[in-house]
Amino acid sequence: MPALACCVDAALGPPGYALAGDSSLLAPVTFFGVPPATSNTATAADENTVTVSVEDSHWSPSLAASLYKIDGWGTPYFSVNSSGNISVRPHGSGTLSHQEIDLLKIVKKVSDPKSFGGLGLQLPLVVRFPDVLKNRLESLNSAFEDAIQSLGYESHYQGVYPVKCNQDRFVVEDIVKFGSPFRFGLEAGSKPELLLAMSCLCKGNPEAFLVCNGFKDREYISLALIARKLALNTVIVLEQEEELDFIIDLSKQLCIQPVIGVRAKLRTKHSGHFGSTSGEKGKFGLTTIQILRVVKKLEQVGMLDCLQLLHFHIGSQIPSTRLLADGVGEAAQIYCELVRLGAHMQVIDIGGGLGIDYDGSKSVDSDVSVGYGLQEYAAAVVEAVQCVCDRRAIKHPVLCSESGRAIVSHHSVLIFEVVSATTYKDPAMSTLGLQYLVEGLSEDARADYSNLSAAAMRGDYDTCLLYTDQLKQRCLEQFKQGSLDMEQLAAVDGLCDLVSKAIGVKEPVRTYHANISIFTSIPDFWAIGQLFPIAPIHRLDEKPSARGILSDLTCDSDGKIDKFIGGESSLPLHELEGEGGANGGNVGKYYLGMFLGGAYEEALGGLHNLFGGPSVVRVSQSDGPYSFAVTRAMPGPSCADVLRVMQHEPELMFETLKQRVQECYEQRMEDEDEDSIHNASSDLASGLARSFNNMPYLAVDSCCLTAARNNNNHGFYYCASDDDFNGGSATDSVGADDEQWSYCVA
Repeated sequence: MPALACCVDAALGPPGYALAGDSSLLAPVTFFGVPPATSNTATAADENTVTVSVEDSHWSPSLAASLYKIDGWGTPYFSVNSSGNISVRPHGSGTLSHQEIDLLKIVKKVSDPKSFGGLGLQLPLVVRFPDVLKNRLESLNSAFEDAIQSLGYESHYQGVYPVKCNQDRFVVEDIVKFGSPFRFGLEAGSKPELLLAMSCLCKGNPEAFLVCNGFKDREYISLALIARKLALNTVIVLEQEEELDFIIDLSKQLCIQPVIGVRAKLRTKHSGHFGSTSGEKGKFGLTTIQILRVVKKLEQVGMLDCLQLLHFHIGSQIPSTRLLADGVGEAAQIYCELVRLGAHMQVIDIGGGLGIDYDGSKSVDSDVSVGYGLQEYAAAVVEAVQCVCDRRAIKHPVLCSESGRAIVSHHSVLIFEVVSATTYKDPAMSTLGLQYLVEGLSEDARADYSNLSAAAMRGDYDTCLLYTDQLKQRCLEQFKQGSLDMEQLAAVDGLCDLVSKAIGVKEPVRTYHANISIFTSIPDFWAIGQLFPIAPIHRLDEKPSARGILSDLTCDSDGKIDKFIGGESSLPLHELEGEGGANGGNVGKYYLGMFLGGAYEEALGGLHNLFGGPSVVRVSQSDGPYSFAVTRAMPGPSCADVLRVMQHEPELMFETLKQRVQECYEQRMEDEDEDSIHNASSDLASGLARSFNNMPYLAVDSCCLTAARNNNNHGFYYCASDDDFNGGSATDSVGADDEQWSYCVA
């Protein structure tokens, strides 16, 4: 049993003090930290105290990395530096020490006002690292190239990025640019996605695939055929048998020879959450019977040579290479059969499924982990296709994959601030206060108190807890019946909390209130229970002293995060610092980061409570003195922006409120000075205008208001490198001679 740390009421009278009105009650008892036992027990308690002290003195950033499992899910892109802050390694394992980027410095640079060398943007904040994106593309292609070389595979790999994972313009453009040496292309699943893919690939490698998936109408297929006419390497993949008639008809009308693919429903099924689209009952694709009908129809119209690609998808987050190889092997058999039937097959597209290890466990039995790396994944695919094709004496096809989650997840970090947390302070209780409380209790409650006191005298702490709970329940019933007032009920709660703490009951899990909307920024957690690694981005050189769950700003009970990686129901967190804390230039700030969320979260986010998206910045590794440069910044949507999405008209709303302000102040004209009334009216109207222009999130700092919107530049900042910054004398966390930030149209 842990040593007792406090007493039921240290301020009560000396032993033997009897409460007025009931001499049968035991005197209030002081708890002296340990049971009244032998000296050996006291020694054990002392040793326990020393152990805790030693643990605190030996806390280190490396222990924090283990606690938050950063060494697992973060490798090779995230680590904890000697300052106790999370650093980004933009080039993965090839990152040099001077190239690491401190996340806290980015937050300070972005959130500080312009007068102090910052950008004046408000949190929450998404930080994108295009260097990480580039490294992911290079690593994926390198893994396949190594497997192809080592196994003697006689074709090549060229993947595509499914834009549904993150349709952000700059993300897609970066992938096309970084992927050009590898003939890396794009996959689209809707007409808007097809339009953006067509536009971006005009600047890409001409051999890069444009894979057209998803349900299609005549307009979708017309766009895809036009893309082929524009010399884009376009493949129209049949998701439904009926789409073939549109392709045949429109290709003749437009005089365009299409390249057709077919998506097969495999028998191989991924049993995890993300495997619901796989198997014979899957949402997409054709059965073997339907594939045979497609082949026959194409043969009848003289277009069988147009069928060149086989596509399949057994689900995202494939947990093991065994399951992967099983599915790829089945698909390879279908591919060989299509060759046998006369189709001019060239490509096998294995779809998505390359998983992310969100919790660092390398587990094959979890939806948030996978038991392999890039090298193992690529080797399993190459070997499975090669084995089937060699057995059937079929030429090795081009290998294509639609790896989205694995490409973009690591490059984006969501950073948000904790604004408050529940606290548990020892209640103060005087002798008279306790006497007043006891005199107001029912007979049963007084008996519970008497038994509690007796158990405390004996050092019987399990019995103490039993009578504490009973006392609390009886007093609650009295309060509901009106025979106990609020002050007495609060005193009972305080007494019970003191007893629990004295006995060593674990402190309740706290609620940390975060300046964010779960529905907008982490919708997969709310919708499907997807877990993401979350950790403080600083103060990791301090041992966290509390455990907490996260609650967002929305008026919804689901707006919370109470499940974390590793099967935890709470997260180790630090005490929030008040004014005068030890956090340097960020006094009182406490920043958390959600990692590996670069796929899906931004596109899925809604507008619950009309909280819009976060601010977004792009940060590139720089050889300047601070290791990074912010190359683009965009403030999050304003209140007016999100209102427009729901068909409101902010301009008219403001005019209505402005008119009401004038009417209210006109009624005071007779009694007050006209000029002062006019000035007050104008000030109030200006305040309303600012409210429309500000972000919906809490403006924790007064500087984070409209600085980014008061200029007609569409909210863009630009700086190509450290050399582009304007010099200044402002002081911030990266040095007294830190650079000012340029502000211009990008």
